[in-house]
Amino acid sequence: MRVEIWSDIACPWCYVGKARFEKALEAFPHRDGVEVVHRSFELDPGRAKGDVQPVLKMLTKKYGMSEAQAQAGEENLGAQAAAEGLEYRTKDRDHGNTFDMHRLLHLAKEQGRQNELIQTLYKANFAEERSVFSEGEERLVELAVEAGLEAEDARKVLADPTAYADDVRADEREAAELGANGVPFFVLDRKYGISGAQPAEVFTQALTQAWGEHSPLKLIDEGGAEACGPDGCAVPQQ
Repeated sequence: MRVEIWSDIACPWCYVGKARFEKALEAFPHRDGVEVVHRSFELDPGRAKGDVQPVLKMLTKKYGMSEAQAQAGEENLGAQAAAEGLEYRTKDRDHGNTFDMHRLLHLAKEQGRQNELIQTLYKANFAEERSVFSEGEERLVELAVEAGLEAEDARKVLADPTAYADDVRADEREAAELGANGVPFFVLDRKYGISGAQPAEVFTQALTQAWGEHSPLKLIDEGGAEACGPDGCAVPQQ
């Protein structure tokens, strides 16, 4: 069974939702049969690459709330994250363009390190003092290496703005086609969609239901039918 997760590194509920999903998956009896794939979704795709601003300023401008209201929301998110065992800095974080991070995540997917990189990026953005937006590309290279990628591979991707760009855009188009207008957005075997950072119990129920409808291929073999395999093709008998 495949679970696809559309998310953005700048999305705090994606950070929390990933932890809740993983809690449900860890307790799921068939977890070894579940493939998890992370898909790209930019919350702020129109933001220029060098346009970095404090999170509170971004929130007050985007949602028309006061700074006190924005800070209260951050405190609430911090409490929600702590309940899942996650670190979360409620002050002095910044916000920026995440397109390059998504391109690196596609590189990581090819190398089987996607989950490691997305978790490294989440932690760096939400829990660490250093910025993932204002320190330049070498900061992203450093995080890629921390997640198990080769520095030179990451640098090559970042140096070429077209590298994996089509993959990111394809993910985003597919999200729109599936009706996702926000993240996190979870799709189970292309049958069930779950929107938002739901409680672990909701993910458990969805995994159980989707697995129940996910049956292995049933082989119909009447015997004697010719076929081709690794050792060649069967020779018809007279």
